[in-house]
Amino acid sequence: MAEFLQFLSDFVFFYPLFMSLVWMAGGVIFYWRHERRKKQPPLLENYPKFSIIVPAHNEGGHIRNTVEQLLEVDYPDYEIIVVDDGSTDDTAEIIHAMCQEHDVVRGAYMRQNQGKAAALNTACLISKGEYLLTMDADALLDPQALKWMAWHFIKFPRVGAVTGNPRVLNRTTLLAKIQTGEFATIIGMIKRAQRIWGKVMTVSGVIAAFRKEALLSVEFWDEGMQTEDIAVTWKLERKFWDVRFEPHATAWILVPETLKGLFNQRLRWAQGGIEVLLRHGDIWKHWNQRRLWPVFLEYLMSTTWAYAFWTLIGIWAYQAAFNIFEPIRFNPPLPPMWTGSVLAMACLILFFVGLILESDYDKKMPKYLFWVIWYPFIYWIVNVATAPLAVPKAIFNRNRSGTWISPDRGIHLKARAHE
Repeated sequence: MAEFLQFLSDFVFFYPLFMSLVWMAGGVIFYWRHERRKKQPPLLENYPKFSIIVPAHNEGGHIRNTVEQLLEVDYPDYEIIVVDDGSTDDTAEIIHAMCQEHDVVRGAYMRQNQGKAAALNTACLISKGEYLLTMDADALLDPQALKWMAWHFIKFPRVGAVTGNPRVLNRTTLLAKIQTGEFATIIGMIKRAQRIWGKVMTVSGVIAAFRKEALLSVEFWDEGMQTEDIAVTWKLERKFWDVRFEPHATAWILVPETLKGLFNQRLRWAQGGIEVLLRHGDIWKHWNQRRLWPVFLEYLMSTTWAYAFWTLIGIWAYQAAFNIFEPIRFNPPLPPMWTGSVLAMACLILFFVGLILESDYDKKMPKYLFWVIWYPFIYWIVNVATAPLAVPKAIFNRNRSGTWISPDRGIHLKARAHE
């Protein structure tokens, strides 16, 4: 028993330390190979048609700004398809009005709320473009994003999807400022590293481009999965389509600014990841799927680490309550001992490296180092808390209908709506 408990303690310490080193090394290698000195998208002989798909449910407060930004995209040939997924507000009316105002805008209307995956599938079937860009209804796309993504598809026929680089737009509260650093460091660094070491775990649901042929080969998006973006990524990669990360293809997004909204978001992400692991657990039987093994193992180990962490917390609390310290004594989580200090230092270095890499896309990014250092005290605890809850939800309580509601998009936005 003592040996097992010591192993558990070592695992809780060494696993995040090891992964931070892996992410930093992969991120730096990716930057050196694919980002440095690239200031303009590569020129192409031709620019195939893109269909920009925007699924929307009760997005009356955002959809016009999103579409107006899309009308400014610097790309020769594209269309905009906005799908109203059974909204109960004025979303459908706004979409219809914009279709009347702009020939490039097309609308699709679903009578009932069937979920984001169903909306994407509907738009895909009526799209005219050879390539698709999917994005959230509250996101603002950078004008050069399509050009940065298009060259991957043109130069490399096996590229099935390209995920973009979301940037946080609302930076008014502590939670939002921490997420600004998180997207630039943790999320961006992980995608860079996964691209170098094996396969990308998931495209971003906020901004991702697809080859329509690739989507057809995997029968489009799954309507019964909690996170359609993770699910379609794994389907593509199991069919040996290449999935890439393009950091220059940016989109500005709105993030939760309440603990409830943040918790619900991370619980949905965690549940979607577990659902994918359950569905694709058979990849270990096939040698030709070996490049997916590291990604599968990383997510499985991360979930296991969350359980190990709470197990140690429970043992420590039991020891402290009953004054029993055998067969091994665990130190309290606060104040941090030398192990906690080492992890904090590794975390700080990871944040610093990530912010430096992302400063090419946002010159103000380094100043968020002060805010992102608080990540372990808030987001780390939230993420660790959602992982154990996600496993039973993924197994016993899947949202098979696929319906959705508008997420938390910021306190300041709610305040404006009531002015």
